[in-house]
Amino acid sequence: MDIRQSLSPLDLIVIIAYIVILLGLGFSISYRRGQNSDLFLAGRNLTWPNIGLSIFGTNISPSMMLAACSVAYTSGMVAANFEWLAWFFLMLLAMLFIPLYLKTRISTMPEFVERRFGRTSRTFLSWYALFTTVVLWLGGTLYAGGLLLSQISGWPLWVCLVFLASIAASFTITGGLEAVVITDSFQSILMIVASTALTLLAFLKIGSLDRLVQEIPADYWRLFRNADDPTFPWPAIVLGYPVLGVWFWCTDQTIVQRVLGAKDIRHGQMGALFAGFLKILPPLIFFMPGILAAVLYPNLTDPDTAYMTLVTGLLPSGMIGLIVAVLIAALVSTLDSALNSFSTVFTLDIYVTKFRRQASQREIVWVGRLMTAATALLAVAIALSMQSVGRDLFNLMQGIIAFFAPPMAAVFLVGVLWKRATSRAALSTLIIGSTISLAIGYCQLTNYPNNHFWPHYLLLSFYLFSASVIWMIAVSLLDHSRQETEPLPTSREIYSDNISSRNVWIAWGALAVIMAGLYVFFN
Repeated sequence: MDIRQSLSPLDLIVIIAYIVILLGLGFSISYRRGQNSDLFLAGRNLTWPNIGLSIFGTNISPSMMLAACSVAYTSGMVAANFEWLAWFFLMLLAMLFIPLYLKTRISTMPEFVERRFGRTSRTFLSWYALFTTVVLWLGGTLYAGGLLLSQISGWPLWVCLVFLASIAASFTITGGLEAVVITDSFQSILMIVASTALTLLAFLKIGSLDRLVQEIPADYWRLFRNADDPTFPWPAIVLGYPVLGVWFWCTDQTIVQRVLGAKDIRHGQMGALFAGFLKILPPLIFFMPGILAAVLYPNLTDPDTAYMTLVTGLLPSGMIGLIVAVLIAALVSTLDSALNSFSTVFTLDIYVTKFRRQASQREIVWVGRLMTAATALLAVAIALSMQSVGRDLFNLMQGIIAFFAPPMAAVFLVGVLWKRATSRAALSTLIIGSTISLAIGYCQLTNYPNNHFWPHYLLLSFYLFSASVIWMIAVSLLDHSRQETEPLPTSREIYSDNISSRNVWIAWGALAVIMAGLYVFFN
């Protein structure tokens, strides 16, 4: 399967048209906003549809799309848990964290930690956030997208990386978060429409639901596998995924920055709610094609080619170009969000806080722009260094998140839910917990000392999270030092002027019913 041979002149026109429309949209927003506008939070004027679509687009990367199809080809729907369990943690973001974040008027996650636990914790989390953004959002995403574009175009990998990074950085530098969010919304709609079309065409090619059910093993439809399953045992998912979910959806700067720019609490909550409903779609339009490919092309030697085999085997000229545009859109929507997030944390939490507290708004904006450009170059360098990683990053990226998440999830959850938690406890949990977690993660991911020594990475994440929580509680109870930080608003203060919360809760209840129905159906 050589996709270059499948691309017609019409496909190339579609790809070029997409790039022109994207850049035109991004730059039009940039010039409308002006040169000294709020680069980081879009003037806190974002509305819920754009917030929800941007969260969805940021989360979807080309490696995720290709790997989702690949893992479904070999294992069925079990990995869809990573998508369908996300709604609960988006609800946690909406109803617990967003009111706190917006009521305290913070701009970054490290700033929130400073409000709760002091400046030292903020400094540590600032550098930690930059590190996680580089590893998770920039290097891996750009490498996967660059490799794909290289295979499609025949260009050298470094040319593809520079080309893609330049597209993502161009309007991000000039337009900031608003340009990122609105272009993400456009690209999310494109991804949903094109991927739905591919799924429907594959199903029509199969011809009937009966054939699909008969030719696919019954366990392909199960969302929970036996406890001894080597890839996705149910205890690992039930215990470990919540740790990843709290950190990724509720505390990671790249995701949360969208809701920090919301007009008010209601728009922030509705944006997270909209994202929760959108998360119904990925298993149906990204994982399901892998199962359909298992029926149509049962003898693929490399499951990683399942997605592009469907594309080249089923789609007419023009539609192939649209799918390639969708894969580029998935990359750009993730990459521009990461660039803006990295620039925000560095500029506000390090440059302004540590070195230039008297910096003018104009200076802050220009530093943010320069940092975005520098970060794009850094992303290219990191992506080039990842050539030995390989293409299928699904379990690799989930495994990395599993070891970044435990101390962060513990500090945020305990800090928000328990007033007695102290600054010393938080700082020691961040430092000691992160050191131990990353050390164990390195050993587990490199199979040291052997392949059978460590349990599943999701179970390890749960154990590390539990240890972090116990440590933080114990240190807090033993610590009698005076707290110098400001208290967080109470629930009564947060919801006193938020009259829409009841309707939002009802909507979350409706989503919970839908998700429960999906789990009953697929199990």
